[in-house]
Amino acid sequence: MSVKVTIDGIAIDVEPGTSILNAARQIGGDIVPPAMCYYSKLKDSGGKCRTCLVKVSKGSEKDPRPMPKLVASCRTAVMDGMEVQNITSPEVIEARKGIVEMLLINHPLDCPVCDQAGECDLQNLGFEHGAVKTRYEFDRRTFEKIDIGDKIQLHMTRCILCYRCVFTADQITDHRIHGILNRGDHSEISTYITAAVDNDFSGNVIDVCPVGALTDKTFRFKNRVWFTKPVDAHRDCDHEKCNGKVTLWYKGDDVLRVTARKDKYGEVEEFICNTCRFDKKKTSDWIIEGPRKISHKSVISANHYEFIPLPVVKTNTVLIEDNREQFERDTRL
Repeated sequence: MSVKVTIDGIAIDVEPGTSILNAARQIGGDIVPPAMCYYSKLKDSGGKCRTCLVKVSKGSEKDPRPMPKLVASCRTAVMDGMEVQNITSPEVIEARKGIVEMLLINHPLDCPVCDQAGECDLQNLGFEHGAVKTRYEFDRRTFEKIDIGDKIQLHMTRCILCYRCVFTADQITDHRIHGILNRGDHSEISTYITAAVDNDFSGNVIDVCPVGALTDKTFRFKNRVWFTKPVDAHRDCDHEKCNGKVTLWYKGDDVLRVTARKDKYGEVEEFICNTCRFDKKKTSDWIIEGPRKISHKSVISANHYEFIPLPVVKTNTVLIEDNREQFERDTRL
């Protein structure tokens, strides 16, 4: 049994209990609402950032009344006959613009020095929906940078309190020692007293963070992500919960960092252990699979990998070979 939902005029049949956001992801394209806190691999995530707000113009076939307010698509289940507006609703676009402005109230202008620049969800969201300037005139909330582990640094000033790192520690590690402290405007991610985040999967909090609040100290300030080349690789990991499938980020012959593989929505496909992430940074440690497929919308795609001959070259075998040799020399630089 399935239910039918229409999102921005496109109908799709989905399983009962599917959220509006996941129904939109099954359709794909521009109608998919952005999400800063929802993570499909983490149970009970979502409902924090409100960037995925949509308008339900028809509740269901049985009750066609529209919902009185915009709803979070990541936490609202579809109903049979439901009609939803996302990018076709001016009300949604204006509300999303306000949400982005609120998220940026305390966020510092660190993009020129932030390691997350180039793959930052908030950066993309601000580019698409942000205002030219803020109306906020008060002092911004600031925190001191702290180390919450020997390999992880927390820059709380950048945090948007999405709770992803908290859910990650809760659900894929043996114990969690960090969380949300204090309340209201004083809320912050931190550890109790001076305890350090130290377990086999602690590095995954770096991957799930949508901004630059949690960074890899072994990669910090080493390079800009668009100057590196991501390559898929794997190894036979000894850890029973780690499949050893990763993305290696190269600069020349050096592996600058190792991350878990992510899908097109920026979510980790399979969580990896700290040994794979921090201790295996030699090419000889890995079995190389090939260049990582990067979306053409990403700034990382500026370092293209696929050899596509120009139209004037396609019919000339000599030029094809010369261009291939030139391409291979360029990619080795």
